[in-house]
Amino acid sequence: MEYNKLVAVSGLPGLFELISSKNDGAIVRSLIDKTTKFASSRIHQFSHLESIEIYTVRDNVNLVDVFNAMKAAGTALPDTKDDKAIKAYFEKVYPDMDFERVYTSDMKKMVKWFDILQKNNVEIKLTSQPETEDEPVEEEVKEAKTEPAKKPAAKSKAEKTGAAEEKAEKKEKAPAKKTAVKKAAPKKTTASEGGKAE
Repeated sequence: MEYNKLVAVSGLPGLFELISSKNDGAIVRSLIDKTTKFASSRIHQFSHLESIEIYTVRDNVNLVDVFNAMKAAGTALPDTKDDKAIKAYFEKVYPDMDFERVYTSDMKKMVKWFDILQKNNVEIKLTSQPETEDEPVEEEVKEAKTEPAKKPAAKSKAEKTGAAEEKAEKKEKAPAKKTAVKKAAPKKTTASEGGKAE
């Protein structure tokens, strides 16, 4: 089981492994009782554990950093029913956490989730690796190659708009000539009308 496939589902306790996603929801497997069920996206919201960040006194950190600090501390997890014990635990394990913005209910979830991850032997790590120095250089080279291709496209776009403006001007002039022709044309008379007028 991989950490990047784990999600929290609103309204359902515990963590879930994402089996398959659909337009109207997802098929998930509970890590607690191993049951598989369909969770509708109309009722539930899905949060990937990799995307969850925690407020700190500095920059926000990923949940993985907090879990790794909890693992490194090696202390027993506090009782989730005791708010003071939970807050004291996180003050000891991760003192940089912003305790004014991270609620006790969020800390309880972190303790429960960490316990579930430990029981299921899930390796807690992010799948996206930090970029090396070689990769940005390659991206810059690709950008430099694509820029000349964009310039002719911009010219052709300008030419197209110029040609479109000329066509629009011709269309505007053409109806004006037709209306002038219509106004200048004499009214047709029929033979019966001609006889009556005389």
